[in-house]
Amino acid sequence: MEDPRIEAAWKRFQSRLDTALPHEVTQELRDLFVPDHVIEELLRRHDVETTRIASLREPLALGRENTLPWYTGPRAEDKNWPAFEGILRRALGADSAQKIDEASTKVVAMLDHPATPAFRSRGLVVGHVQSGKTSNFTGVVCKAADRGYRMFIVLSGIHNSLRRQTQARLIRDVVNLNPPLWHQITSPERDFVPPPNAQSFLASKDQRLLLVVKKNAVVLRKLRDWLEQAQEQLGNCPTLIIDDEADQATLATRRINPLIRDVITRLPKVCYVGYTATPFANLLSDPLDHEDFYPRDFILSLPRGAEYQGPETLFGRHPLDGEDPAEVPGGLDMIRTIPDDELDDLRPKKQAAASGFAPVVTRSLRRAALWFWLATAARHSRGQQDQHSSMLVHAHSDTRVHDSYGPPLRALQEEVAVGLADRDTALLEELRLLWEDETARVDPSGFGNLAVGFDEVLDHLDGVVKRTRIVMDHYRSNDRLDYDSGPVNVIAVGGNTLSRGLTLEGLVVSFFVRSSNVYDTLLQMGRWFGYRPGYGDLPRIFMPDETRRWFMHLATVEEEMRKEIDRYLTEHKSPLELAVRIRCHPKMRVTAPSKAGAAVRTAASYGGQLVETRYFPCLPVDDALKWHERNADAVLGFLAAASTDGRVDRTVKPGRALWREVPLTRVLDFIGAYQFHPKSVDASADLMVEYIRRRNESGALASWNVGVIGNAVGADSTPLSLPNGITVAPVTRTRLAASASDEVADIKTLTGSRDEALDLKIPQSEGSVNRSRLQELRVQQQPERGLVMLYPIDARSEVPVRKHNGEEKKIEGRAPLDAPGDIVWGAALVFPRPSKGGRELAVEYDYVAADLRQVFPSAGEDDSEDVSVLYQDLDSDAEGSA
Repeated sequence: MEDPRIEAAWKRFQSRLDTALPHEVTQELRDLFVPDHVIEELLRRHDVETTRIASLREPLALGRENTLPWYTGPRAEDKNWPAFEGILRRALGADSAQKIDEASTKVVAMLDHPATPAFRSRGLVVGHVQSGKTSNFTGVVCKAADRGYRMFIVLSGIHNSLRRQTQARLIRDVVNLNPPLWHQITSPERDFVPPPNAQSFLASKDQRLLLVVKKNAVVLRKLRDWLEQAQEQLGNCPTLIIDDEADQATLATRRINPLIRDVITRLPKVCYVGYTATPFANLLSDPLDHEDFYPRDFILSLPRGAEYQGPETLFGRHPLDGEDPAEVPGGLDMIRTIPDDELDDLRPKKQAAASGFAPVVTRSLRRAALWFWLATAARHSRGQQDQHSSMLVHAHSDTRVHDSYGPPLRALQEEVAVGLADRDTALLEELRLLWEDETARVDPSGFGNLAVGFDEVLDHLDGVVKRTRIVMDHYRSNDRLDYDSGPVNVIAVGGNTLSRGLTLEGLVVSFFVRSSNVYDTLLQMGRWFGYRPGYGDLPRIFMPDETRRWFMHLATVEEEMRKEIDRYLTEHKSPLELAVRIRCHPKMRVTAPSKAGAAVRTAASYGGQLVETRYFPCLPVDDALKWHERNADAVLGFLAAASTDGRVDRTVKPGRALWREVPLTRVLDFIGAYQFHPKSVDASADLMVEYIRRRNESGALASWNVGVIGNAVGADSTPLSLPNGITVAPVTRTRLAASASDEVADIKTLTGSRDEALDLKIPQSEGSVNRSRLQELRVQQQPERGLVMLYPIDARSEVPVRKHNGEEKKIEGRAPLDAPGDIVWGAALVFPRPSKGGRELAVEYDYVAADLRQVFPSAGEDDSEDVSVLYQDLDSDAEGSA
């Protein structure tokens, strides 16, 4: 039976946590002579609740390892969240409301406790295009407001339309539900205008302040200066900045980026949380720049509902490593091709031709418009007359091109309206054939919808066509999209204003010929992603075939990116320790080069790549010892085979060994016997073997060179005997200090930058060479031969001492390896690029990621001075490939 005294104490404990840190509340209880057993029970409950939130499977999260657990979730006496939750339950149902509850709770748990004396943290929430990010951050605002955050600044895109839409939603879902608790400094009609006497607004602790601000230089300067006037009060004003569409304007924008930084630096207690469905630029920003927007403190990936029609649902995607291709989504049959020979009639060839461009209603544009009217009529037949229905025409960024679509679309509307009124047999037959063709390709029962016959559609079609508005939505237009004055049927022609954040309600048909080869830009243009309740079978997307293939690639990139975050969960790493990799494309850029300044290429394919072990089991001791003993057997057996079947090279320097022309079968045996730790995802034995076999089918990689990278034997070292009478001393490889207490040691880097030159001849005229040059030399000297490098590592591996400014210091960020036994063996494989005329393999992809190398010191202690040269070259390559 529950002790009522403890229950009462628990409520007081929770309430006090809104304004004080857990250890402060605990000390207050001790000062009040609360019994120890009561305090222990309160702390136990607090720990249970914070652990429950942290262990939620969704959303996937990658956060700070040592952050203070403080948020225990919403409480019955809260004001803001329970009111918003009621709206969600009525609008979406209990299950969807619960998912938003759990996801927003986990985001709030990642924030800093508002009572912390000072904080300035940065996080990123990765959503999906048109998938309810606004509902999530609205929930976050409600819960943070219930726990002591006082000011909420929402940076809402660069267009007035999105800012108005966001402000209206927050008024509806937050402010109007608890008017006494909130003060709005902005309104739907008015962006930020500095109110007088800034300190008076911040002095009251009873009201929360809401500002929905456009990313506009003039507006942000006003906000910065207004905050500067209130410095005395800001220390008691925990602030949450929500950056909607966080990859737009925030990053690497000459005017906007510094101003957002200025706003943040004016706030002594602030959490910045970016929300975006296209986080590529955010994930590639500079992690070492404390004023930049790399999500250094946490990343969360929001789940998507089963009914969400996202990139992989609509377009399908390629299999990821280890996936069964039969289980990979192939895409719905909703994409229709715009033939290449129509493109010149739908968009100007060059920007200079925009002023005089006159589009033609091509066959595909006509079919798209007719299908829009048919699908809308079918929705009316299903009882959705009271809902919006939209068609998007996205052909160009120039507003003159938008306007040029008005006359031909209105002429088509008039033609169809007259034809329906006259019961034109040719038109009716065209509509019937289109309806029967499209409904035969997508079964409505698969979406839980009833089939609708053509005659039923025809009953509603005349009214649908007549009531359709054709709107040119751009910044110069006075006739804009309006979903607030009752249900509308609308064909919207636009560009940038329809490409970000703004929701096209009831989007049924998308006609897309806009050209872009940038991941984030292209994905954001996909306004057709989202939920389609009651009409999931009806959407159609018209686009060129190449654009369709690009979206399929983007679906693969997006799924792989989220799996990366999922994988990092198992390793308990922060965003500063593991960077999310993003797959590249030969014709597309991941993001604008100006936003990818901190991007580096990472190894994921094998052609021209170095694959190495970096994780070594240390605990439990018995299991780890068996692991390393098996690997030692694999290495020594491999070296014996290399000595028998290969040719020893006596020219290498002391402490190293090399056998040339070792048969491929010996290498495959070794890869099968040696255990690469599962965390080393690039070192997949199965994938490497598959790749080698496929390269070998074209005559490559038939033999390999095999080397041992050790140190020269000295008076204070223990020699290790190898075949052919060769002896080496072990090398030192320490672990990252962050993994010092982990069961698996992370050494980060096994190889030194000069190690790949083991079997190459470096011209005397060249001094230090970078990896790009080594790859060139390998193509010249060993064009179809791989290299295996084996490293005998001192199992203890104490942290080396270096002289710095005359003082001896241990390398920071490092800890002893402390593996069981005497020697652990590391392995690295160098795969040559296919030589000229060699066959490139489809499995080869390049990736980019944020550059985290300088966050922790390099593990290749013997060659640390060459590391910067190596990465400078890769940085330049990465910019070109991104």
